[in-house]
Amino acid sequence: MKLLKISLLTLFLTVNFASLNAQSKTKSYTLKKGHVFDIIFLNTKPDTKQKLQHYFKTAFPVAEKMGYHRLPGIAIKGSPTQGNYHPESMILGYWDTLNGREKFLHDIQKTMPDFHEERRNIWSTFNLTYYELKQDLSFSINPEKFSIVTAYWYKNKSSFQKFKKEWVQKMKKAGGQIQVDFVEGASPFGYNYNPDYFVITSWKNKAAFEQFYKENLKMDHSSVKHVNQFHIK
Repeated sequence: MKLLKISLLTLFLTVNFASLNAQSKTKSYTLKKGHVFDIIFLNTKPDTKQKLQHYFKTAFPVAEKMGYHRLPGIAIKGSPTQGNYHPESMILGYWDTLNGREKFLHDIQKTMPDFHEERRNIWSTFNLTYYELKQDLSFSINPEKFSIVTAYWYKNKSSFQKFKKEWVQKMKKAGGQIQVDFVEGASPFGYNYNPDYFVITSWKNKAAFEQFYKENLKMDHSSVKHVNQFHIK
C-alpha cells in the first residue's frame, strides 16, 4: 500500500509538472482597442549576426520611442500545409497608435538612412501586415495544442464570404478553435503581404486538424486566389 501511495504521488507530481511546464511555455497576448498589431513573416539570411546587432541597436530605440512594444515570436514548424511560402518565424509586436506606426517608417531614415536596404541584407523575406484593433484582443498559443496559421486571398469578395462561412463551420465541427482572425489589414510599401483573411486556429492534436484538412481540400476553391498555411509552435 505504501509503494502504491508513493507511485500515485510520483505520477501526480509528474503530470502536474508537465502541465505547469506547458503552461509556462504558453505564449499569451493581450492588446487594447486602438493598438496596431504587427504580424511579420520572415526568413533570416546566414552570416548576418553583426548586421542584426546593428539593426536592433539602431532601429529599436526609435521604434520604442514611437510606441512600439515587442511580443513573443513564434516558430514555424515543418513544411507549409498549403501554399508555396515557407517562412521560418512569425514575429509579433504592437504600436500604441496608428500614427506612431506610420510615422516610424518615415522618421527612421533620419537615424538610419540605409534602413530598408539593411532589412533586405538581413532577411530574404520580410512580409508585414498590421491591423488597427477595433476592440480589445487576447489570445494564446499553447505548445500542447496543434496551432495553425491560415492566410487567404480572394478572387471575388462576395463568393469568398460563402467559402469562409463554410470553412469556419467545418473547422468548428472538427473541433478547431479560433484564437484570432483578421480582415482589412495594411502593408507598408515594399513589404506587402496583407491577406484578405488571416486566422490562427488551435486543435487538440495533429490528427484533429488533419481530419478538417481533408475536408478543407475538398471544398470549392473557385473564389480563392491564393492560400498560405503553416504549423506554429
